[in-house]
Amino acid sequence: MARFRFPVCAGFRRHSETEQAAIMSLFNNTGTMRTLAMLEQGLDAATLRRKVIANNIANVDVPHFKRSEVVFEAELKRAVDHEKFVKADPLPMRTTHDAHFEVRRHESFRDVAPRTHMDYLSTMRNDGNNVDMEDEVAKLTRNQLQYSLMVDRFGGTYRLMNSLIRLA
Repeated sequence: MARFRFPVCAGFRRHSETEQAAIMSLFNNTGTMRTLAMLEQGLDAATLRRKVIANNIANVDVPHFKRSEVVFEAELKRAVDHEKFVKADPLPMRTTHDAHFEVRRHESFRDVAPRTHMDYLSTMRNDGNNVDMEDEVAKLTRNQLQYSLMVDRFGGTYRLMNSLIRLA
């Protein structure tokens, strides 16, 4: 993740590196940066999903075309639940020898990326195409609403950070 740098605005003093680190530690300790990282991943997934849905819609009349979908939210939830489980584990296991099996591999939510999955199993029409136009438009609308919500939350978090920085 790129290091955040405070902008220099007219009428505001420039923060020293130490002040920037202190201010950022306030946000890190509250989970704000974790939230922003998840929002960024969600925006990436929504962008990829829009491209995949647009491709599905564009190929609605192509014989034997198989629709694709984006898999992200379930994997993100699994990684977050795994992190909670590892943090709450009262007896963590560790390997003491190279020949030992690693019992639990630590998975970070930051390692989760949206993946595209092609649906080979279903068929909607006799020509082998499995794109349902109504379903794709509904998914596109839902995706756009989710994207707008994430952008709104992103902006709200940055507005809050900006107001806190101005008070510092």
